[in-house]
Amino acid sequence: MSYFDCFLAPVPRANRAAYERLARISAEVVKEHGALNVVECWLDESGPEAQSYHGAETKGAEVAYGNFATAAGALQGETVVFSCVEWPDKAARDAGMEKVTNDPRMQFGDQPAAFDGSRLIAAGFKPMPLGASDT
Repeated sequence: MSYFDCFLAPVPRANRAAYERLARISAEVVKEHGALNVVECWLDESGPEAQSYHGAETKGAEVAYGNFATAAGALQGETVVFSCVEWPDKAARDAGMEKVTNDPRMQFGDQPAAFDGSRLIAAGFKPMPLGASDT
């Protein structure tokens, strides 16, 4: 069963080009080491609003709905990126990430940081089966 690494990070808007370069390199490396797919997303700050994801019966006029920028701790001048890496399974992920983190192309110490890595939110996810028999 597939396994997913997901990442949420605040990134200075001014660093978009640098982040995109980092993302291209990272996608190439993780795919070489077994990832099936990589998705990189830059927050659409023009909307939709968080409340649009809630049903009419559950919307509250005074409710402050959460959003990705708040969850990521984005500061003034920052936006949010969301990334997802799909692996064939957790074993492939563990073996692949061991290679990825030791790959010389993933050592960016000589370059200015595109974002503050200490603020990166990351976790591994197992997909939930959502077939008709699961309802």
